Amino acid sequence: MVMATKREVLHEHLAAWLEAKNNRKRRGKMTVMISEAIHIHPKSVSRAFRRLQLKTEGETRRAGRPRLYTNDVIAALVDVWEVGDRCCGELLHPMIGEYVDCLKRAARWNHNEAATALLRSMSLIAVKRYALRLQKKHGTRRGMTSTKPSSLKSIIPVFKGPWKDLPPGNGQIDTVAHCGDTLLGDFIFTLNYTDAATMWTVQRAQWNKGQGATVESLDRIKQVLPFAMLMVHPDTGSEFINRNMKAWCDERRIAMTRSEPGKKNDNMYVEERNGHVVRRYLGYARFDVQEAVQPMNELYDVLGRYLNHFKAVRRQISRERIGSKIKRRYEAKAMTPYQRIMERSDIHDDIKQRLREEHASLDPLKLLEGIDTLKTKIHFIQRTARERRGVLS
Repeated sequence: MVMATKREVLHEHLAAWLEAKNNRKRRGKMTVMISEAIHIHPKSVSRAFRRLQLKTEGETRRAGRPRLYTNDVIAALVDVWEVGDRCCGELLHPMIGEYVDCLKRAARWNHNEAATALLRSMSLIAVKRYALRLQKKHGTRRGMTSTKPSSLKSIIPVFKGPWKDLPPGNGQIDTVAHCGDTLLGDFIFTLNYTDAATMWTVQRAQWNKGQGATVESLDRIKQVLPFAMLMVHPDTGSEFINRNMKAWCDERRIAMTRSEPGKKNDNMYVEERNGHVVRRYLGYARFDVQEAVQPMNELYDVLGRYLNHFKAVRRQISRERIGSKIKRRYEAKAMTPYQRIMERSDIHDDIKQRLREEHASLDPLKLLEGIDTLKTKIHFIQRTARERRGVLS
């Protein structure tokens, strides 16, 4: 004997169930009988008949509210998410309008007006929810530190803040070692500069971290900054705390301070950019080929324009410990470094006008394509050099 399926049992008794609409006693007996027959909870019997009735009548409406963001809206969101370099929802939401306008100028926007309007009006919570689904989960890895304290650190004063009231030009600097799994031998370092007021960031690659190479990289950073460099704030590494660096700052009337030893959060802005910029785009691989320094600097030139003009940053406002937990408060709206400069009254109008002209000429998609091309070039140079060394050895 073939056992009847749940759907067949429900379908067989559907007519009797509908006839007993006003007979609670009869429906109660049917509920007990059917729940025992098809092994479902008695409370689920009426819902099962309701679903079967809707399907029988040809109704296909989904339960709950109708879906607002349909597939065409999500497809549009994916495009702006890609322009935002797959960032989180908090950073993506304030930039949606900017990214849509950029894609339209580049004739790369292929979505209808209805989907575009819904995308522009999408709430922060909705963007966070969809961006979280889109983001790929990457494993985290910690790099090695190459910072060693200098015996000359007494000539550089310690600065503990506050940072939030300083004008543009007061920046934090740090070096990132592209050493792979060992600090032995020669390899490339990245000097990272982050402005505390605007989050404007500049990176330069250099061979090793000698005093001369570090000063030369910092001099190049000073030249490309849109505003004057007023102060540099490194950690206690020997590449910074030395007489050459101090003399370079004094000649240019640039104040020099340092973070307090053992206080890992004294250089919070630049250390955050170490992970969000240098490690994100170049990873933890070892680069020990001097020929890779130039293409890495070409990468940083393109990457700087993309990050400073099109990548929003959401700053932490306060940090409070409550018992065993830490409560952090962030800005209500994430902004790009370019937008922060435009809103400041202490930056000259000539600088803002020059940045407006540069911003209008940039295409974030082309910048991303250039970044991918240069990353491929850097890894090719490194791989080729390793193969050559292996053959020669």
